[in-house]
Amino acid sequence: MPEEMQSEISIQNVKLVIEKTVILDGISMNLEKGKIYGLIGRNGSGKTMLMKCVCGFVRPTAGEIRVQGKRIGTDVDFPENIGLIIENPGFIPYYSGWKNLKMLADINRRITREQIADAMRLTGLDPGLKRHTGKYSLGMRQRLGIAQAVMEDPDILILDEPMNGLDKDGVADMRKVFLQMKEQGKTMLIASHNADDVKFLCDHVWEMEKGRAEQLR
Repeated sequence: MPEEMQSEISIQNVKLVIEKTVILDGISMNLEKGKIYGLIGRNGSGKTMLMKCVCGFVRPTAGEIRVQGKRIGTDVDFPENIGLIIENPGFIPYYSGWKNLKMLADINRRITREQIADAMRLTGLDPGLKRHTGKYSLGMRQRLGIAQAVMEDPDILILDEPMNGLDKDGVADMRKVFLQMKEQGKTMLIASHNADDVKFLCDHVWEMEKGRAEQLR
């Protein structure tokens, strides 16, 4: 269908059953370029697992997921050009934030040292700070996680509770960052418990419950 061909992410009748428990039950949604999509729902509703399926970390039992036209698990194992936070960001605690990001950036070798520093500054962190991440506050670790997700300038961002641990100023800062990225044509899928974040940021919202998704707007 034309709608699916234009979608950055196409999720079609995705089902996931683990040890006879239905985790995802026929999820379908199309995510277009340059829009922010929200997932809301209580813990255990399937939000994080759906994100893991989109990222290729978990293989659905049935249905298909395409990212930029490529079927996950068939055409590619993991989607290209994607930035993500799934659950709590993890970093090597005895390295600085900059060194952690540098080690991650060295995997793909797509970006320069200055681009790493720019991502840190974008999220309100000082790239010159020598403090080890093990001594970071929860909010600082979350900012570093967002910097990690955006530093390679991906087309798509998958963000699981990106405001977790941020204070009021931090939330305001990250909202500005996400809206700026939307203006740049990025596609974002955000899971959040915060209704204000969803209302402020998202063009379309799905509520998930017991593995099913209902579009609210």
